[in-house]
Amino acid sequence: MITLVVAGVVAVLLLLLILFAVTTYNGLVRRRGAVDNAWAQIDVQLKRRHDLIPNLVETVKGYAAHERQTLEAVIAARHHAVAAQGPQDQAAAENMLSGALKNLFALSEAYPDLKADRNFAALQDELATSENRIAYSRQYYNDAVLAYNNGIQTVPANIVAGMTGFTARVYFQTPGEERGPVQVRF
Repeated sequence: MITLVVAGVVAVLLLLLILFAVTTYNGLVRRRGAVDNAWAQIDVQLKRRHDLIPNLVETVKGYAAHERQTLEAVIAARHHAVAAQGPQDQAAAENMLSGALKNLFALSEAYPDLKADRNFAALQDELATSENRIAYSRQYYNDAVLAYNNGIQTVPANIVAGMTGFTARVYFQTPGEERGPVQVRF
């Protein structure tokens, strides 16, 4: 009789352990999926931004054709950004592209006709909207990475995560040299 009770208790404990492992695993899979989805959303917004840039460059070319170096820098930065892989490389490439775009927009100050051009203004507004969407997508991605990384590193889920191959994800961060204070010179 006692062996039957012990066997029943062991069976219940084993069933609870299996249920815990399955539930924990499924939760980790959902969190990993949220991270992958968040990265895909960043990719969508970056593609939108990258698609706007050739139109912007063509518009500027008509007004400031002799600013070839600036235009080529934007094109090269866009190419590098499109080819970037992973959060760290993507962040560095996008920051390089943002810098090149700042130089391009600075040209509009030297060319009043360009600044007044409707196409240029519309593209500039679209790009500003894209930048806001990208910033939100990056924040959402980092929030998803935080939830996922916390999930795989906390006890007892870390046991299931370690046994099933879950690894930490990287945050989308600004490169170290760009985190410093902004230099303003007159």
